[in-house]
Amino acid sequence: MTKLIINGGARLEGELKVQGAKNATLPILAAALLTEEPVIVYNWPAISDVYNMLSILEHIGAQVEYEKDRLVIDTRRAQRWEMPDRLAKEIRSSIFMIGPILARFRMARFTYPGGCEIGSRPIDLHLRGLKSLGVNVTESGGHIFCEGRHLRGGDIHLDYPSVGATENLMMAASMAPGQTVIHNAAREPEIIELQKVINQMGGKVRGAGTSTIRIEGRERLNGFTYTCIPDRIVAGTFMVAAVVTQGKITLRNVIPEHLFAITAKLREAGAHITVYEDALTVEATGRPKEMHLIETGPYPGFPPDMQAQMCTAASIARGTSIVVESVFDNRFKHVGELLRMGANIVTKNNVAVIKGVEKLHGAEVKTMDLRGGAALVLAGLCAEGTTIVDQAHIIDRGYQAFESELRMLGADIRRED
Repeated sequence: MTKLIINGGARLEGELKVQGAKNATLPILAAALLTEEPVIVYNWPAISDVYNMLSILEHIGAQVEYEKDRLVIDTRRAQRWEMPDRLAKEIRSSIFMIGPILARFRMARFTYPGGCEIGSRPIDLHLRGLKSLGVNVTESGGHIFCEGRHLRGGDIHLDYPSVGATENLMMAASMAPGQTVIHNAAREPEIIELQKVINQMGGKVRGAGTSTIRIEGRERLNGFTYTCIPDRIVAGTFMVAAVVTQGKITLRNVIPEHLFAITAKLREAGAHITVYEDALTVEATGRPKEMHLIETGPYPGFPPDMQAQMCTAASIARGTSIVVESVFDNRFKHVGELLRMGANIVTKNNVAVIKGVEKLHGAEVKTMDLRGGAALVLAGLCAEGTTIVDQAHIIDRGYQAFESELRMLGADIRRED
């Protein structure tokens, strides 16, 4: 079992280029199925979720050329409309394949997607949206079959502004005859990126970044070239790393406006943050201050993927911080592991009350989910003694060479398989 072994106490300092965004790359890889022409993706993150998505594409019949700085995907020979169960269960984002597969083949068969167990993330929003586009959905034996011979434009209202459902429905609608309107759509930056790509393919999408998106279906879409935006969650994780180690880290290849919510909270914690056009520097001296309230929510609110990392910062802050998880219902699994390291945290339902302690201490802890695992690594960086983070392969789902980049900044961290 993969472990990260951390000897805490080192002050992190240096510069780092932020990797391409996982949550932008995955739906755009799925969008390669919307065309029979070549697709080129630059600045792709070499993480396990991306490799799993590419494996699904290859199973469907796509050819993928892996290069250091780019991916070349050719789906001309793609012909399968069934997603492999094993791969689908490895990655939550396999759900993104439903829309493109339906648009391409007018039918799709899949099992429930996997990924981190962070609470209820039903795919009902996806399925109800597809039904509004004329898709017939049936379920049998743990599999879902979608028949889309009558795929057409339609009006969709999402009960919750789900990023995945918004992206999936955008891709299905891009080749559905007529106009589709998605109401209460997600507004995340990744939605805007997908709109850019579909429009580059010859599609007609407008409204991304607002709560209403309009799509005019096209009979055929062209190939595209895409350069992935920087990962705002990876950037936020390293920003917290600077705060908890009382360090100074400059992050290059960032989009500062994507980080406003994180920047505001870390400034509240006492960090000095200097923002440039496409970079920022985080410097911290002394223990962080309490952060009175951190409440997660859809963009532009505080990102739920940063909640666990902020729990680590609050664990060593002066005073008491309150964290409210408003998006997922089972995303405090990291709290039990932080308690093993000496944190003072009380949780009830979706609220965590965190009274900061002067020091955490090293312990053997277990990664329960992707961002919780990153939070435990951060805790190990600022703890006294040695911390062992088990099941570190889960962290590889979203962080490229995490321990190598931390070592470059001065961390004492190594991996053992």
